Amino acid sequence: MEQFCKDIARARAQPYLRCTIPVGENETMSTRLRNLSLALAPAVLMVSGCGLNSVPTAEENAKAKWANVQADYQRRADLIPNLVETVKGYAKQEEKVLTEVTEARAKATSVQVTANDLTDPAKVEQFQQAQGALSQGIGRLLASVEAYPDLKSNQNFLALQSQLEGTENRINISIKDYNEAVQTYNTTIRTFPDAIGAKVFYGAKPMTPYQATAPNADRAPTVKF
Repeated sequence: MEQFCKDIARARAQPYLRCTIPVGENETMSTRLRNLSLALAPAVLMVSGCGLNSVPTAEENAKAKWANVQADYQRRADLIPNLVETVKGYAKQEEKVLTEVTEARAKATSVQVTANDLTDPAKVEQFQQAQGALSQGIGRLLASVEAYPDLKSNQNFLALQSQLEGTENRINISIKDYNEAVQTYNTTIRTFPDAIGAKVFYGAKPMTPYQATAPNADRAPTVKF
């Protein structure tokens, strides 16, 4: 099987080789093609077993799930400036917490991980740490609101808090979906026979799952009023 996959890989590198089909005196072209397709059927099955399709399919699925993770984190980042400004109007003495959240947001949005970086554990970990620090900062900010009754009843704040909690829940779902897709991809490229094609055709490397970087960092920060 491995040698067969290697032969297919060499054939893929020469896509323009001409193929002629001789036709016998008593044999029509359609009959010849039908017989040829029957003869090639086992080879087609062997090629599909090399991971020719399954590996890129699993890879693209994981990359798409990662795009959802990034989109949800960006949505959270977009909510923070309005949240900070709303809290600042009622709790100026919480300047330290507000500054920490603003700085954590700036750092989190500056760390980008593309789909091609998902096989680099160091880059994924850097992204995780930046987002984890921002999650902790948001948690401290929301906890500080407890001391300000007027702020707790402010309609703008309540709307922002609701949007933020909803976004955090979406983030958790997106991370779960991404990790499941990564597990499927990593399993595909490591198990026979797909592992042969993963190595010969694609040089596939394992993707890095997303993990919480602090206790409860994978949970949405919530405050009960």
